[in-house]
Amino acid sequence: MEKKLRLLVVGSGAREHAICRSFLKSHCVSDVFCAPGNDGMKKTGIKTIDLSELDFSNLKKFVKENAIDWTFVGPENALVNGIVDSFKKDGLKIFGPSAEAAQLEGSKDFALRFMTTQHVPTAKYQSFGVKEEALKALTNWPLPLVIKADGLAGGKGVTICQDVATAQETVTRLFDNGQQRLVFEEFLEGQEYSLFVVVNEKNYQILPMAQDHKRAYNFDKGPNTGGMGAYSPVPQLLHTDYQQMITEVVEPSIQGLRKRNFDYVGVLYIGLILTASGPKVIEYNVRLGDPETQVVLPRLKTDFAVLIDDCLRMRTMKQLEFKQNACLGIVIAAQGYPQKPKQGQSLSSFIEEPDITIDYANVMEQNGKMIGAGGRLLTVAATAATLLEAQKKAYHYIEKLSLSGCFYREDIGAKALSKGNS
Repeated sequence: MEKKLRLLVVGSGAREHAICRSFLKSHCVSDVFCAPGNDGMKKTGIKTIDLSELDFSNLKKFVKENAIDWTFVGPENALVNGIVDSFKKDGLKIFGPSAEAAQLEGSKDFALRFMTTQHVPTAKYQSFGVKEEALKALTNWPLPLVIKADGLAGGKGVTICQDVATAQETVTRLFDNGQQRLVFEEFLEGQEYSLFVVVNEKNYQILPMAQDHKRAYNFDKGPNTGGMGAYSPVPQLLHTDYQQMITEVVEPSIQGLRKRNFDYVGVLYIGLILTASGPKVIEYNVRLGDPETQVVLPRLKTDFAVLIDDCLRMRTMKQLEFKQNACLGIVIAAQGYPQKPKQGQSLSSFIEEPDITIDYANVMEQNGKMIGAGGRLLTVAATAATLLEAQKKAYHYIEKLSLSGCFYREDIGAKALSKGNS
């Protein structure tokens, strides 16, 4: 690579902060811009641009006027709405799948039909476009029943119904609120894992595995959220189970992308659950996850910017190298999240320390101080030699702070460590 790269990252969350941070560390990169970004990113040398992630016209104008080499798309809404198609039409390099391929995340029904065609193991399911038909079908489904809204829901469109009354209420509420389609799925038991594949037409590479924590409260209680914490690696996952995930899930999924001529250049996230009968797919996403990105990228020894550059230029991506360490991230959220998050929390006490990174999300600077703007506020990520040390370091850091108006889970990493793994 002769000249240094000037890059644009689209998005505003902690995931995008971690992506920008990773790009800035590359010896091949001179400048990293983020649109719209957030005020917390400025602390780490990221240049934020006041442009919406859906303002494709002005984003393209910025890219052309500022000699941006390529754009990396963080959030799903921009991908589903066709940012990649729009950029490519103007001959601009952009990392992410087309709007058609993004339906793997944008439509649960589309994704499940894709899995069925590709013989990718997943839950038994049924799709409905009419409320009365869905309500009638409830009598044929065992409990608990998983009901999913067919569309983007920011990780919060899933309801696990333990009884018929809850299922009826969920169906009625979703359709009455304008939902066009929903999906019933059988409830699967087992530990969940996040697997991220960087894909182009030449080959693919798998990033370090992670485990996300979706429920709001300790011991997987409370409503689903966008994610309350994550860690990597996942020492409780046996190598034989990992290999089964590659053979039975990753390879047929990649074959399916190519069979449909999706021209897929981006990340395919595969949400897996390891059941008693083997791994099954819960969902596809078409981008990096949040909060997994905050713990996966710090473990990558390979230059992330070079990896993405090779992917975009259709070079064969080199085998990835990982650091032999662990990273654990804890999301600090606003009280009331995900239903009615409060705002205005003082976040000025969050200062980075050795092996502690702060990836900001819904924050803003006011009178020179950082305050919360609702939802998930930031991720505290700790890196250490072992998972147990990373967990201790992250919680020790948080426990020293005054966190009025915030909450966090106190059991991130427990599923691995309870089995004696470190």
